[in-house]
Amino acid sequence: MSPFIASPVPAAGSFALGGEIPVSRLGFGAMRITGPGTWGPPADPDECVRVLKKAVELGVDFIDTADSYGPNVSEELICRALHPYTGVTIATKAGFIRTGPDEWTENGDPNRLRRAIDGSLARLGVETIDLYQLHRIDKNFPLEDQVGVFADLQREGKIRHVGLSEVSVEQIKAARRLVEVVSVQNLYNLAERRWEGVLDYCEAEGIGFIPWFPVAKGELARPEGVLASVAAEIGATPIQVALAWLLARSEVMLPIPGTSSPAHLEENLGAARIALSDEQFDRIDRAHPGPG
Repeated sequence: MSPFIASPVPAAGSFALGGEIPVSRLGFGAMRITGPGTWGPPADPDECVRVLKKAVELGVDFIDTADSYGPNVSEELICRALHPYTGVTIATKAGFIRTGPDEWTENGDPNRLRRAIDGSLARLGVETIDLYQLHRIDKNFPLEDQVGVFADLQREGKIRHVGLSEVSVEQIKAARRLVEVVSVQNLYNLAERRWEGVLDYCEAEGIGFIPWFPVAKGELARPEGVLASVAAEIGATPIQVALAWLLARSEVMLPIPGTSSPAHLEENLGAARIALSDEQFDRIDRAHPGPG
């Protein structure tokens, strides 16, 4: 069990999505509360409900999901566990269709995106989704048409704020010509930093940056690695150090580590209370330098 248990999340600080929805900077990603390959229900749905409730008890007030997680399963479990979401912001996404375990197919057909929002609203039990994200930009349809649907849905009151996922700076700029973009969710962790330029852009523009897959497992598996070394120095775990590094990297960083295990949940959230020294941050940073 992590030594940092009692309500650790507020120690990570907060970020205001769209300048108006304050959320703690360490959230919860709900992809793993589904079956193998992000397909079907989990082996123990009741345990996943307990994990979601425990996350909120420990201070999590930002939970990220998608209609493709299951599909539908993650949103349904979130509703079962947390509705009516008092003090909790639920973000979801659309833009993938699923045909089986580990099978992901982009589908940005504007007509399908419009239908998808109604499914998410019903499963989550809300009239408005606080943060609705385009899961991928589908190259088979103009970006303007896909983002345009989100702009329409915002005007209709079905979504409050718009986010994007796995996008370049150029794509963010193109989308922002149509709608305000309050968050970007790209692959990012200590060892995978190809989107460093996107993070810098988000920081400059005050856009929340949500790193998916925030912990690089390969590095964590090395007992002689820098994360293990720093963890030993401060009495933490390598996972906690990796998440603490992300939080220290940028004030717009909003990591969303996910799990279906209560023990792993407590370990992940314990990162909020870890303060790396400048020397420790730089040592970790140099071990896996970003691009360029």
